[in-house]
Amino acid sequence: MSIYSAAITLFLMMDPIGNVPAFAALLKDVDARRRSVVVVRENVIALGVLLFFLLFGPSVMGLLHIEEAALSVAGGVVLFIVALEMIFPGRRAVHSDPASSGEPFIVPMAIPLIAGPSTMAVLMLMASREPARRPEWTAALLIAWSAGLIVLLLADRLRPLMGARGLAAIERLMGMVLLVMAVQMSMSGLRGFWHSVAPATAPALAWM
Repeated sequence: MSIYSAAITLFLMMDPIGNVPAFAALLKDVDARRRSVVVVRENVIALGVLLFFLLFGPSVMGLLHIEEAALSVAGGVVLFIVALEMIFPGRRAVHSDPASSGEPFIVPMAIPLIAGPSTMAVLMLMASREPARRPEWTAALLIAWSAGLIVLLLADRLRPLMGARGLAAIERLMGMVLLVMAVQMSMSGLRGFWHSVAPATAPALAWM
């Protein structure tokens, strides 16, 4: 996977276009001059969380004895669910912290709208598969994050410009692409699991 394909994958998983209606709803009671500050702050927090999983995720996997194949399959399943929600949105409830007065903080904007579980899982998978390319994965994350930040900063302008149908169409198209990636990720995990158990099962199969 190149830097650009990784950046596109991460951008699709962060789904900034799909988050435009959610961000608009969460920030409707925030002063217009304050909205950009809140969006930047939440994106910076999300970036810090994602960088943590990119840099230290493989170590956490080692401590928990999680194999790469298991993470790949799990990431594919989570990604599959996210893609289905993008294609068939149904009823999405935007939850805010009832204890907060005014603007949201960390939840739900930074986590999980930007730094979701699927993005964390894919970053850990990238770092565990090719740890030597961690600087490249960091660059891909920064590219995807920067593009997503620009989209969310323009949320107030994009929503009336594209309309509800236009945003829904783009999100469903992105969901289809993400669905294919989810299937490919799960297949890669199952293939890796089969290669790991094949040497152990080969003598038994030969005896039979």
